Amino acid sequence: MAKQIVFFGELLIRLTAPGREILMQSPGFNVHVGGAEANVAVGLAHLGHDTAMVSAIPDNALGRGAVSAIRAHNVDCTNVQTCDGRMGLYFLAQGAGLRASEIVYDRLGSSFARTKAEDFDWDALLANAGMLHLSGITPALGPQSAKAALAAAKTAARLGVPISFDGNYRALLWERWDSNPRAILSELIGLADILFGNHRDISLVLGKDFSGDGADRRREAALAAFGAFPALKLIASTARHLVSADYHQLSARVDMRDSFAQTADVDVTGIIDRIGAGDAFAAGVLHAHFAGGDAELMANTGLALTSLKHSLPGDASLFGQADIDAFVDGNLDVRR
Repeated sequence: MAKQIVFFGELLIRLTAPGREILMQSPGFNVHVGGAEANVAVGLAHLGHDTAMVSAIPDNALGRGAVSAIRAHNVDCTNVQTCDGRMGLYFLAQGAGLRASEIVYDRLGSSFARTKAEDFDWDALLANAGMLHLSGITPALGPQSAKAALAAAKTAARLGVPISFDGNYRALLWERWDSNPRAILSELIGLADILFGNHRDISLVLGKDFSGDGADRRREAALAAFGAFPALKLIASTARHLVSADYHQLSARVDMRDSFAQTADVDVTGIIDRIGAGDAFAAGVLHAHFAGGDAELMANTGLALTSLKHSLPGDASLFGQADIDAFVDGNLDVRR
């Protein structure tokens, strides 16, 4: 029986302006629940994996509603604790045409951000884990969150639990406190087996500029990361060209120490919602990784899931293997 995949991060409530309106154009919002780590957990749960969330919420209707929403997707929320603070929120105005999307964070003082490293018994939480998944958003929330993320990763490494880490660099969060993102992210990546990040993430942690133009340049960045971080076994990334808010071109890449694969570009048009597309990509890559897939299968599965996510409102991928197979086969006809 496959071991449980454990996710550590903040649950968020997303408030989206209706339609393609700008924020506060109308006095109302559409509500979704997400969070970078929770989105990957939900995506993998829909692909048949045993996933569990570790987080903290306030003991009120917002916190309980967020947990109910995640639990409804078969994610184990037993270890989501309640504590003082508030629910983390963010507001989204979907882009349209040549107008970009806009996000406003409102998560300062959230229950999750106020937790400390010692609030989590990681030896117990990871005792039966097959993998720990973290993202760079958690340490960006503040010094306590950074210590908590490092405590989780260090325990996983000590117990021999593989670590998946998504860089998810959020400059607006890091800039709110006296942070050192290069040092903190370097320590976390140094403990990771799998990194979701591109040449810009590698440039940040290594203090050296790498270009993303062309497969050779991206391989150069990956090899530099492998050289700097001996535990790292796999790096996965996407490349996105924005034609308009409704038309993007996507490709996916997986680098391993002795091999790599890069897909051709896919035209993603008629975009409904791009938020969470990177998390869907991570879910797709991990899904193929757990199945023993090679670099090509991981890249293609990640590309399928991230492309499909653009068709779906909300933060998380809700697609199964049949949806991935239909995408790969190019089958756009009605399935009856």
